[in-house]
Amino acid sequence: MAQPIFWTPETDPGAILLQPGSAPLGSFRLTADDLRVGATASLRDTQLHVVLRGEHFDASLADPDFAGPLAAVVLIDDDTPDRLDMLARLWTTARGRRVPPDQRMTEQRRQRAKQMLRVVDARDAGTTYRAIAEVMFPQHVPDAASWVGSAIRETTIRLARDGVKLVRGGYRLLLRRPRRNR
Repeated sequence: MAQPIFWTPETDPGAILLQPGSAPLGSFRLTADDLRVGATASLRDTQLHVVLRGEHFDASLADPDFAGPLAAVVLIDDDTPDRLDMLARLWTTARGRRVPPDQRMTEQRRQRAKQMLRVVDARDAGTTYRAIAEVMFPQHVPDAASWVGSAIRETTIRLARDGVKLVRGGYRLLLRRPRRNR
């Protein structure tokens, strides 16, 4: 059985921190019970993996016994834009509207992360960059004469370098949207 992993809102800007709120002006409100209906796993009833209309969310409840409307707490830090995006996705999903895609892990980032891990595994097994490149990029067969100046060689080395960073704790950056200043 797989153990669910719960990230704190300080670590994962996609984890939504919820606390008791006041009565809303309109008719729409979101309660802890609404979230529990869609919860696939929980930890001490304070942290929930929630699936609403096919969308996945992590929520931390300040008071799991509170039955009234919830309010979101948004930490103000470098990740505030990511937190606001995830909160907007939760609100949009709860309202039954079309949900914008999660920009933290695009298909391109997912594919590159897989490539990086494959290269790191191959390097750990003692495989040369050239042999890795032949497997990773079979359409570009590097010959000995052009290997040193090859763009495929540089790409393979970058994948290895970035993969090592990923393995050494950089994986947490996958929880955030890519930014130019990082």
